[in-house]
Amino acid sequence: MSRMIRMGIDVGGTHTKAVAIDNETHEIIGKSSVKTTHDDVRGVAAGVVKCFQNCLKENQIRPEDVVFVAHSTTQATNALIEGDIAQVGIIGMGKGGFEGFLAKKQTKLSNIDLGNNKQIQIYNRFINVKKMAKETVPQVIEELERMGAQVIVPSMAFGVDHGGPEQHVYEEAEKKGLPTTMASDITKLYGLTRRTRTAAINASILPKMLDTANSTEQSVREAGVHVPLMIMRGDGGVMEITEMKKRPILTMLSGPAASVMGSLMYLRASNGVYFEVGGTTTNIGVIKNGRPAIDYSIVGGHPTYVNSLDVRVLGVAGGSMVRADKNGVIDVGPRSAHIAGLDYAVFTDPAQIKGPKVEFFSPKPGDPADYVAIRLESGERVTITNSCAANVLGLVKEEHFSYGNAEAARKAMQALADYCGTTAEDIAGQIMAKAYAKIEPVILALAEKYKLEKDQISLVGVGGGAASLIVYFAEKMGLKYSIPENAEVISSIGVALAMVRDVVERIIPSPTKEQIGAIKMEAMNKAIQSGATPESVEIHIDIDPQTSKVTAIATGSTEVKTNELLKECSEEELREIAANDMRIPVERTQLLEKTRYFHIFGEQVDKAGDAGAIRILDSKGFIKIQRGRAMAIKTTAGEYLRAVKKLWEDMAVYRTELIARPDYYLCIGARVMDFTASEFEQLELLMEIEVSTFEPDTEMIVIAANMKQS
Repeated sequence: MSRMIRMGIDVGGTHTKAVAIDNETHEIIGKSSVKTTHDDVRGVAAGVVKCFQNCLKENQIRPEDVVFVAHSTTQATNALIEGDIAQVGIIGMGKGGFEGFLAKKQTKLSNIDLGNNKQIQIYNRFINVKKMAKETVPQVIEELERMGAQVIVPSMAFGVDHGGPEQHVYEEAEKKGLPTTMASDITKLYGLTRRTRTAAINASILPKMLDTANSTEQSVREAGVHVPLMIMRGDGGVMEITEMKKRPILTMLSGPAASVMGSLMYLRASNGVYFEVGGTTTNIGVIKNGRPAIDYSIVGGHPTYVNSLDVRVLGVAGGSMVRADKNGVIDVGPRSAHIAGLDYAVFTDPAQIKGPKVEFFSPKPGDPADYVAIRLESGERVTITNSCAANVLGLVKEEHFSYGNAEAARKAMQALADYCGTTAEDIAGQIMAKAYAKIEPVILALAEKYKLEKDQISLVGVGGGAASLIVYFAEKMGLKYSIPENAEVISSIGVALAMVRDVVERIIPSPTKEQIGAIKMEAMNKAIQSGATPESVEIHIDIDPQTSKVTAIATGSTEVKTNELLKECSEEELREIAANDMRIPVERTQLLEKTRYFHIFGEQVDKAGDAGAIRILDSKGFIKIQRGRAMAIKTTAGEYLRAVKKLWEDMAVYRTELIARPDYYLCIGARVMDFTASEFEQLELLMEIEVSTFEPDTEMIVIAANMKQS
């Protein structure tokens, strides 16, 4: 029987994991795992291909049934960390006079420091385009080659507006077989130095990434699969491998991105702080209004124009070891049991834990010498970790990946407890408290940065070590938490189900309707080039009033979406989901408005016209929006502005120095669109672009929300 299969492959530091998913039901058909092939001549590509082939064979999947293949990659990040990079020749370009003087200065980069005593070697040349003769460009390229440049970056002042000279350099370099990155291809934002630097970082990893991409693509084709090979981007989308060959820098942080996208497939909450907990590190980031928080990547301390997940990486995770003295636990991490080559006590047979004695040691040269190991009667050593502490405290359930033998962990921990003159439970509590002290400020800082209201946040745990941290943290902070099913392979699921994503950014002071329309069309075309089907593309527009930056984010799928796994919910089921999320009784939860696609529930307020907590749910029970103070008005596409104006005033918050205007959400058709603007004219422009495509009698709901006043 023929079936359609989606394959997602996640390349982790230790394991490369593949998941096969039924395209119609989104059910998992099979999983496969191999050790990540860092030392293979083909690099991690060898593991990707091996894992892919194993997954086909182990689950009796025919190559012709595969309709989608995608993988995340650590290659870009690793190449930069390890300094496995090419030397870059930059050709700055500009007109004469003062513009030329500035362009020459701003495109002349020093070597880019990557840390770990590694740097990108940069060679600089400048061309005055007004004096450029036919032979100028080939001569300058040859000059840079003689200096040692292996890749070329043309970067011209105002190249985002007039890219002809950059294109000319690209064509000349191509004749010589030199990989090239045009700065205007990487971003359309002004800021010549930052644009040039971003292009130089992209160029430095280009040869390595081209080799990997070609090797992976060839092997997948040899396996008999002929659908486009997609690569995970660091911002949570995927792009075709042909696009990755131009802009490999977009794949930085694609591992954490995969886990977030996997979480979103399984979550019903739209606002959350997610933890991807491995053995050594924990990645922490934000999901807001159903989208991951994105920011510009920083490489070696240098800001770039690369959009990727805004992730904080902390050296405290499931396998983090403990530092201690006579008074108790001093710290947890950053060294892990994996780095020290020791087993976790909690994953050791309790019968082996005989005569445990505390030993202090230094896992790596230069590390503090107070890390705890437990020497056993047999001469073997094990260690105590966060996972051990969470199991001893009874926080980990049997279905969790971190579940181990609490008795074994307690016996090992008792040795440290005796040394400190306390109980094993007290030591376990101290360990969790130290881990919490490191992570809590990060959660609070992210919540503040992205304006998450505390009572709207849920914690989401993914990765094998999730349960070792999140249960304790949620209880301590008084927050809801969830650990999605298949949390340990959530990244591979995220890759398999990811959408194509592309972003266009422009600086446009006071944008017109035509300019917004043009940037939307450009974003749509880029998403289609990256592999999305035209009918699936949706575009979100954001305008930053401070910087005049207009951002168009296009997302789409690689084929027309088929059946969803989840069935539709009844109104009572939706009410119950909303009530649980608002933490109020079902009888205090009222239906405010509904359309064919959405139900909006709110907490009963004291008097009519007051704002209260709301939840916008789709028919499958996914909470699209969670807000603590909001109002909703049902209207039509022809009359919606009247409702918008009313809420603009009714929901305004008057402060000493300014008026805080509400955020808006429009439920129209099957979409929820969000809008933020400080001026009504700008808000009207953004909304009109979207609403004008609907018939005037189309029903819609306008929701305005603001932060609860403290």
